Amino acid sequence: MPDDCNALSVDLLTEYNPAIPVAFHNRQYIQTDAFYAAVSRWVIQLQADPYERYALFTDDAYPFAVLLLALFHAGKEVWIPGNNRPGTAQQLEQQGCRLIGDWDNNQKLTDCDLAPPDRSTLTLSRLNPAETKLVIFTSGSTGQSKPIEKRLIQLQNEVAVLEQQWGKQLGNSEVLSTVSHQHIYGLLFRVLWPLMTGRCFHSQIYLNPEILVNSINNSSACWVASPAHLKRLDQDSPWEEIKGMTAIFSSGGALPPSARQQIQIQSGQQVNEIYGSSETGGIGWRQLDEAWALFPGMSLKAIDNNWHLRSPYLFDDTYYRLDDELILLDGDRFILQGRSDRIVKIEEKRLSLTELEQRLCEDSFVLETFAQLIHESRDVIAAVVALTKEGLVYQATQGRNALIKQLRNSLQKWFEPVVLPRKWLFSDTIPLTAQGKIDQTLLTSLLQNNEKKLPKLLNLKSTTQIVELELKVPQVQDLIYFPDHFQGFPILPGVVQLAWVEHYGKLFFSLDELAREFSRLEVVKFIQIIRPGDELTLRLNWKAESGELCFNFSSTSGGCSSGRMVYK
Repeated sequence: MPDDCNALSVDLLTEYNPAIPVAFHNRQYIQTDAFYAAVSRWVIQLQADPYERYALFTDDAYPFAVLLLALFHAGKEVWIPGNNRPGTAQQLEQQGCRLIGDWDNNQKLTDCDLAPPDRSTLTLSRLNPAETKLVIFTSGSTGQSKPIEKRLIQLQNEVAVLEQQWGKQLGNSEVLSTVSHQHIYGLLFRVLWPLMTGRCFHSQIYLNPEILVNSINNSSACWVASPAHLKRLDQDSPWEEIKGMTAIFSSGGALPPSARQQIQIQSGQQVNEIYGSSETGGIGWRQLDEAWALFPGMSLKAIDNNWHLRSPYLFDDTYYRLDDELILLDGDRFILQGRSDRIVKIEEKRLSLTELEQRLCEDSFVLETFAQLIHESRDVIAAVVALTKEGLVYQATQGRNALIKQLRNSLQKWFEPVVLPRKWLFSDTIPLTAQGKIDQTLLTSLLQNNEKKLPKLLNLKSTTQIVELELKVPQVQDLIYFPDHFQGFPILPGVVQLAWVEHYGKLFFSLDELAREFSRLEVVKFIQIIRPGDELTLRLNWKAESGELCFNFSSTSGGCSSGRMVYK
């Protein structure tokens, strides 16, 4: 551990510099005494509550910090979920958690809730970092999220290493972020690290870099980001302001080389990428190099054909098995080769899905991609591909089939034909979760398409509220709804169109998780018939405030149907 580790392993409410505010919240700076008093107020309230376990979720980081510290000092067990969906809330309550913060069934916290009392007589004692604990959750990008217990001492040890690595570079920088504090990366980088080292953090999660740089208040600033935000920077991004930042951090996945190079060329910034997991904490970091460097105190060892990690952040002085394949270059540098569980078999042929993705990305038409094994009557590989501008032009001029042929030809240099993708979905970007991880649950649902009841999905464009799908209606013998509607002249029933709208609405906008129930149809119009083999565009627009899912089916010959579904 670094020499200054003990200096950082202190109570979270001591040794502040009173000249530096704790946070910037709701357009004002919060000073140390106000923060301390707000925590004290909540400690008094929580100590009178019989519940021992609390699930903490807030939209902003300052209320989170107040409640986190108050729960710690009140001797409570803190669970930190990744979202506040009704289903998540129900599961947490079933596990004995009381909900606190911003939940759908609770009134959201207001500034009045966080305001200090006129007088506070409670003196907060030091926390015992070896006994103070919290529970975080894995990202859930490959399945259901799993709870992981952490002790405060583990997090303080990690902050000590981060401060040793970048503390001098950051100086008194304010910490601005485009990632959530409800996961280990955001929790450490935008809340605990600033709190333990006396830096001011911004409470709001900024939606994009333009809003973020406009919120810098005439002081030095660093950016806690993810690949999801950084790879979307373009020629019109605020490069001059980005250039002036003291540092940029990224975690949640590897940043594409093209994005790293663009940021370096446009701003001179070398992004600090962090590699780790919820279970292990940070393991290594890199900048422009393909190789990662281990953080101090880490070591790697191959045991039974799997890589294992020894880390000072873990309690057990043993090696923890990693899920990633890697190449160890020397004592503290390594290259990631993808997850070890991404080796699949097709017709008895072994295939690395990670290598397939890497080879696809070597094609000038491909920006990024995700490959997956799909279990059908026979196992097949499916590929979701985000196209470059060159690729989009090729698809528009030469057609989808020509594009697939081109990509398959590129892959045949490296792979046998039997393992090449048989399902293709082209998208403007790879769908991500709120944590910047590939949304594998959504993609699996889209790729494992029941074409006896659903259309073939060709192309996808999506934003938070609007999704545009290019679909192909199956032939008569393939879709179960055609034979009886009608014999000799099959057309797609209107009720099936509505079922497709609801199906994709639930996938993209999580209507089931929002506990929204269907109420009624409004302004539904069927304009022209849809025949077997027709190619359609389905545009969905979810209006969360009014609970309206607006839809429009169209083809090259014009509109086919439209309307809206209302949910309560």
